[in-house]
Amino acid sequence: MAKILPLLLILLCISYSASADFYRDAEITWGDGRGKILEGGRALSLSLDNYSGSGFQSKNEYLFGRFDIQLKLVPGNSAGTVTTFFLSSQGAGHDEIDFEFLGNATGEPYTVHTNVYAKGKGDKEQQFRLWFDPSSAYHTYSILWNPQRIIFLVDNIPIRVFNNEEAITGTPFPTSQAMRVYCSLWNADDWATQGGRVKTDWTKAPFVATYRNFNINGCVAGSQCGSGSDSNMKAEGANNNNWRTQGLDANGRNRLRWVQQKYIIYNYCSDSKRFPQGIPAECKRSRF
Repeated sequence: MAKILPLLLILLCISYSASADFYRDAEITWGDGRGKILEGGRALSLSLDNYSGSGFQSKNEYLFGRFDIQLKLVPGNSAGTVTTFFLSSQGAGHDEIDFEFLGNATGEPYTVHTNVYAKGKGDKEQQFRLWFDPSSAYHTYSILWNPQRIIFLVDNIPIRVFNNEEAITGTPFPTSQAMRVYCSLWNADDWATQGGRVKTDWTKAPFVATYRNFNINGCVAGSQCGSGSDSNMKAEGANNNNWRTQGLDANGRNRLRWVQQKYIIYNYCSDSKRFPQGIPAECKRSRF
């Protein structure tokens, strides 16, 4: 029954895939006017000053899917700022899948912070540098979430895979709580840049990050996702449904190794000081 449950949960949702429109798919939830929908709904900017940041969320909740957004980060001296793109449920024991972009002083690279929470338990951080300047142009950041795994992608290159090994290692994996997409820009200069040693320079405010091409291909929580038959699910189109079972092929595994060998700067699985009694069980299995 445990193996059947994730499929049943998919079938209790409605499949959703559409071209980007922030007016239709998102709502600005905080910031007192600092968030603005632009270009007829194709883009959205968030700003941060010394009074407030800003943020938006998806109108729908989703149980599994692929979530893509293009983002151009705060340019110049972005120290102290955090720009986010993440999924989260609500309440105690929540699930969450995080992309956070930690700003830095002019000329220093951003840090990409990733984490996964399941049933309220996180502490699964991996951090990366990028192989480009993420503030000079738009780049695509993606979260693919299905019952088997979570894949973090940058410009369709996988940077991290978190597999569902709950039945093997007991490590919780998000399978039952619907999540919204959240994006925000806020000040975290007590920890975000070089451990809080570099503070936000408010003379550079307002800081602005811009999002566009917000695409969701997934199951909206609360309704039926397709008819439930294998033939009808396939008939919806291969491109629309790849996310349901997608993993990494040989090329994807090679790209993942390239990123993990050259650009990872922190991996909780390698932090023996943090886990003196031994690394977590999921770390003992292959990352690829």
